[in-house]
Order: sequence, then C-alpha cells, then structure tokens
Amino acid sequence: MHARRTAAVTTIGLLLGAAIAACGSGDPRAESRSAAQAFLDAWAAGDHGSAAAATDAPGAAKPVLTRLDDQIGATAVQFALGESSLRGQAANQRFTASWTIPGQDKRWSYGSSLGLAQKNGKWIVHWDPSLVHPQLKAGLSLQADRVLPPRAAVLDSAGQPLFSKTKVVTVGIEPGKAGDIKTVAGSLATALAGNGVQAADIVKDAAAAKPDAFVPVVTLRSADYEKVRSAIHDLPGTVFRDGERLLTPTPTFGQPFLGKVGEASAEILKEAGATYAPGDTLGLSGLQRALNRQLAGVPAVTISLADDAGKPVKQLARFGGKPGQELRTTIDRKVQEAAESALADVKQVAAIVAVKPSTGEIRAVANSTSAPFDVALEGKYPAGSTFKIITATALLQSGSVTAASPVPCPGSIVVGGKKFINHDQFDEGTIPLKKAFALSCNTTFTSLASRLPTDALTRTAAQYGIGSSWRMPVPAFTGSVPAPRDTTEQAADAIGQGTVLVSPFSMAMTAAAVAKGSLPSPTLIAGQPIGGPPEEALNPPTVATLRDLTRAVVTDGTATALKDSGTVAGKTGTAEYGSATPPRSHSWFAGYSGDLAFAVFVYDGSSSSVPATGVTAAFLANLAGQ
Repeated sequence: MHARRTAAVTTIGLLLGAAIAACGSGDPRAESRSAAQAFLDAWAAGDHGSAAAATDAPGAAKPVLTRLDDQIGATAVQFALGESSLRGQAANQRFTASWTIPGQDKRWSYGSSLGLAQKNGKWIVHWDPSLVHPQLKAGLSLQADRVLPPRAAVLDSAGQPLFSKTKVVTVGIEPGKAGDIKTVAGSLATALAGNGVQAADIVKDAAAAKPDAFVPVVTLRSADYEKVRSAIHDLPGTVFRDGERLLTPTPTFGQPFLGKVGEASAEILKEAGATYAPGDTLGLSGLQRALNRQLAGVPAVTISLADDAGKPVKQLARFGGKPGQELRTTIDRKVQEAAESALADVKQVAAIVAVKPSTGEIRAVANSTSAPFDVALEGKYPAGSTFKIITATALLQSGSVTAASPVPCPGSIVVGGKKFINHDQFDEGTIPLKKAFALSCNTTFTSLASRLPTDALTRTAAQYGIGSSWRMPVPAFTGSVPAPRDTTEQAADAIGQGTVLVSPFSMAMTAAAVAKGSLPSPTLIAGQPIGGPPEEALNPPTVATLRDLTRAVVTDGTATALKDSGTVAGKTGTAEYGSATPPRSHSWFAGYSGDLAFAVFVYDGSSSSVPATGVTAAFLANLAGQ
C-alpha cells in the first residue's frame, strides 16, 4: 500500500489539565507525560524529524517512523495517553494507537507503551521498535496488504455475464530504443488505424516519458493482435505485454453504453472515493463506471509483521473486505446482437434502442462504431416526422379530427411568414388524415397545428415521457419540447422541427407507449425502477387510431420497405439540421412489432441515402433469423 498520510489528529485522552500545568514545575510524572505527548504529537502530524529528535536514537527512529506511511498506507493516526508509571529517573507511558486506513470504516487500534528517561534534566523517549507496535522488533517491519475482491459481474436479462476475462496484448514502445519515433509512430498508427491510434499522440506520450519507460499505445484482444502482429512486431522500440481484461463479447458490443474496465485513472479514483487506490481495476466508462461502488466491492486489508524480504510472518489484523454485487441488466443478448449486426456496415453515426412495451425493459442499446458518444441514450436531435405521432395524438385528443377527417395536403404552405413544404413538394390535395399521416404530409400537420392550444404539444409529449425526469443509471436525454413562442414555431414543432429535440431512447419509449396504450416506466437494471411520473393510460380510442395510422405507414406510406418484415407499425422521420442549402437531414424510424418497440436513427441518413427503414429492416431480419 502506498497511500500518503495527509492529515493527523492527536488526542491525549487522560492528560489532566493539572498535569499540564505542572510541566516544568518539578513534577516528574507530569514532565514525562508531557515529553511523551510531544513525541506522539510530532509522530501523528507526520513530523518524523521532530519525533525522532525527541528520542535517544534519532538516526534509528526516523527511518522507521517515515516508512510507516507506506507500510501501513494510513491517512491519519490518533494517539491517546493511558496510565503512566515512574521509577526513579525512568518512566513508562502507555498509549493507544488508532490508524485510519483508506476506504475502511474500522480503524486499526492497539495498545502500546514507550519508555522515557531523564537526560541532562530533560525527559527523553527511549527508542525501541516495540513502541510502534508491541510485537515489532529489529529485523521485522509492519506491512499492509490490500486486496480488491474480484469485480462483480454485469449480467444480461437471462443472467449471463456480459463481460468475461479475455486475453489481451498491450502494444507499447520504449522511447530509447525506437530510433526515429515519428517513423515508428506513423507505422503503428497505419497498422492500428481501426483502433483509434494517432501518430501524434504516440510521439507526444513518448516525448514525455523516460527513455526506458513502457509507453502504452493500445490494448488489443489477442485475436485482433494476431491480425496485425506481422506489421508491428519488429518495429524498432515496440514492446508487448500479455494480460487479461474484462471485456464484452466483441469490441463493439453494447459500447459505449456498457463501458470498459481497466486500471483506474486519477479522475476515476477521485470520483470513486477513498476506498480505491492507484492500480485498482475499476469501470472507466458507461455503466461500469456509473456503478463502480456496487461492482467493485470493498478491499480487504491485512496488516502483518514481515521479515527483511517482505514476507509476512505473523498476521496482526485483518478487516474490511466486501464482494461487489452483481448487476443484472434488462439487455436481451439476442436483441442487442441483432441491433449491433444491423449497424455493422453503417458508416454514419447511427443508433438503435429497443424496449419491451409490456414491461418497459430496455432490451438493446446499440451505437454504430463511428458514434462519438452514447448517441442511443444521450443524443439530442430534431425528431422530424416521427414527432407526428405526438402531434396526431394531440389532434385526436382535442376532438378536432378523426382518422377519416378530410385534411389539406398541398405541396407547400405559409404559416406566420414561413414556408413549409412536403418532400419534393408533392401535392395530394384533400385527403383523409390517415393517408396524410402515412405519406408524412408536412403541410397537413403544420396547418392543423393552429387548431391546438399553444402548450398542447408540450403537454402531449409529456404523456410519451418526452422531457421526463427518469433517473437513469447512466446519462440519458429524455427529450425537450418547449412551449412555442409563436404560431410559426408551433407549426415547425408539429413536424418535429422548431425547438423539438429527442434521443433514440425517447423515441423508442414513444413507440412503446403506442404499442402498450400507456407509457411504460423504462427499466435498465432489473428490479431498479427509474422513477418519474406514474404510468397513465392514453385515451383508448386515440390509441386504436394511432395503431391504425402507424400501421398504414408501413402498408401504404413512407415505410413500405418494411412490408416484408412482419407486422410492423411506426413512423418515419426526416429531420433537417444545420444551415446548408438544401438542408441536410437525419433519418428516423420509430415503431413496434409484437412486444418490441424500437427507434432507429441515422445521422445525416436522408442526405446520404442511408434511410433508417433500411437499417430497421436489417434489424428485424436479424431478429427473425435467430
């Protein structure tokens, strides 16, 4: 253990005020107690030089006291004086030592004593290792061994581990043997391009290290290392270390949502608390990081007497030690794998979230490999026409329309001075609301928005959990639909533009609410509700109409690409963003099939001809093929 003692408190429990006053007054007992107190005070404060100077063997005392910080790993020590005895020019003072060990609720306490003698009219402590601990003597030292229990498992919904010990190879360089570091770094970056390795980072890290240091570049699964071994193994200065790490089944599985496990950084240690120390294996990101204290457990500390070789010869105390608690998620491995596979060939940032409507259990949280963060849960994007589910709900609940109501669907319309158009400005004239929804007629919904109260979309969105205060164990965005400032913004909000922002997670919950008929409370950790408002049923006639409308999107509307994917219902979305002309746009599909609701999002998908419906079809095909 190598914790440095940073604070100390000394308590002299039985030192009477009268005795203190007697110091220097010729009272030998009081003077000897005062000398003992001065020695213990200096020791407790970490002033080992002054403590050693108060003994008859400063040269022997100082190194022993100084090494205790590292040997015991304590952050503080307290002393309480006990009984004292006096025999002529010699005194004996009993005391209790109480050491504070990082991360341990219980202190290591024991009784000891020190001898004092008068020298030149002054009481001085007789140095002997046994005053540190009664059983400490020459040739022995105190030693604290700290062991963190094996990290508890993160499980899928079936109770199977999502992480397992996997053989890895850490690729590194020894700067002093690398020669032309820029050339070596360039070769490594080229060979390891798919692993986020940058030549500039290698050069920077090498320049900051000692010539004989091991500078890690990347850690690879053994199978992945073998694929690049021939390209990097013989590069000058390269060094390779074998090891094991807790890893998910594949490098992309559940990432970055599930997170990674490795040696804790200073930032992680500060966040996790005093229980943990440098060198500990902790969660570095995602769910593993968020629930470090539950999964890591509490280390056990054993304090022993050790010989000159550092081998423990007698145990003095053992305390602490508590295994971590396993974590069972609601992730269904088959659904997660189907989502991962559907995203495997998508170059754009993309994500899929799947939810079981009947229970609210989150079955999959998947991101494409290019996603810079957990887009599936944390993304903040305009909803586009998927938001028409909410707008249609508000209109149906207001009683102003039915599925059969004739509504206008012109190629364009102006609301409050702003022009809104349909895709390619298609014009259907007057058609039933059901058809306008299926064809995703923007002009229909921008014009109908004026029939709604100003706050109608905000209130209706809340029925679907958008803007909810759900307490997720990891960061998640539930969406935002502020009340519009004017009729123009209200018209834009009605088609998921304006100020509307959602995440794939929030749109998956929207689809789940339509499938169930009420908003389920989402669950990510089995048995741990996320909280939020109580479940409230949507109006049954409204739900029946919404199911009819969303099914028509697949059978006769913008998602006919999903006709062969089973009984699927949902809503497509094209969400404009940025200031380009013509505007760039994301692609969405929020839907459900049986007892599975999902949202599929592709950043810039509509602009780059990667529609979310295509990814959805692949996802559903993967599920059907399992």
